[in-house]
Amino acid sequence: MKKPTLALALTLPFLAPVLAEARPVRITTTLNAYGGDGAYLAIYVTDKAGKLQQTIHVAGGKAKYHKHLSGWFRQSGGRIDGTTGASVGAGRSLTVSAEIADALIDAGFEIRVDSAVEKESDVPADARITLDKASIGKPASGRGYVKSIAIEM
Repeated sequence: MKKPTLALALTLPFLAPVLAEARPVRITTTLNAYGGDGAYLAIYVTDKAGKLQQTIHVAGGKAKYHKHLSGWFRQSGGRIDGTTGASVGAGRSLTVSAEIADALIDAGFEIRVDSAVEKESDVPADARITLDKASIGKPASGRGYVKSIAIEM
């Protein structure tokens, strides 16, 4: 092995954590008391143009209904690279945690929530919050089934 290649091979393990820094982010989505079945939710990160970067969580157990989370589904094709769980009841809250790359924080990225309720309408981008330090502790209002979304870092 040549010396530059050997040096790179020896230092790469020490550089990897610096290059891939991430922080835990807690996302709390609170639903309105709408009086229907439990809501399916897709919680995901988008870039400035609204392009999907990462799925954080999909709530709702039956994959055949995930297509109703239309903003997320259109971009993901239903592929889930985050966690999954049960649907969320009216008036309830869901808190999920995710490791978010530091490069996405304070860089114009958003966390979005799509919602859908059986026999009711679907609400793409029901709630949105900018992924930045200024949003911490300042819930953003939803426009459908979601009453609010808040983040903590």
